[in-house]
Amino acid sequence: MNTIATPFSSVDLTALIEAIGLSTADDAMNNTLTREQWSLLSSFLLPVSLPAGQVLFAQGTSDRTLYLVESGSLSVHAEREDQRLRLAMVGAGSVVGEGAFFSHRPRSATVQASTACKLWSLTGLRFSELANRQPTVALQLAMAAGAVLAKRLANRRRRVAAT
Repeated sequence: MNTIATPFSSVDLTALIEAIGLSTADDAMNNTLTREQWSLLSSFLLPVSLPAGQVLFAQGTSDRTLYLVESGSLSVHAEREDQRLRLAMVGAGSVVGEGAFFSHRPRSATVQASTACKLWSLTGLRFSELANRQPTVALQLAMAAGAVLAKRLANRRRRVAAT
């Protein structure tokens, strides 16, 4: 019997899918994936739990990881000399890290948990593996994350909050 082994076992993304479906935020992610596609994607994602106050990533760091937000809220802020300027709040049903994910450039802002958060991470390397093994799923996810980025860039107030 020929089977394709996946690097990680499948995990339950039901709460993430529900958060995406229920989000009414301007920058919410659209769910364009079927249940079967979510199941295929799940083996490429890793869970991340953040307590309130913990920094997810800092402005200027070089990392392409994309994070899907299942629960909680995150503060996006810019570091300027000796001050912090809050740019946006990101909640369940959206993503963070989309700017560096697409641009391959350093993070443009710092993201910190405002409340306890559950996220799902997808590194650049894991996305490449996903694209090779499940190109349709990778394309759908990239388009959904790209739509969030486009929404943020179209909103003057949140334009600088693309992370």
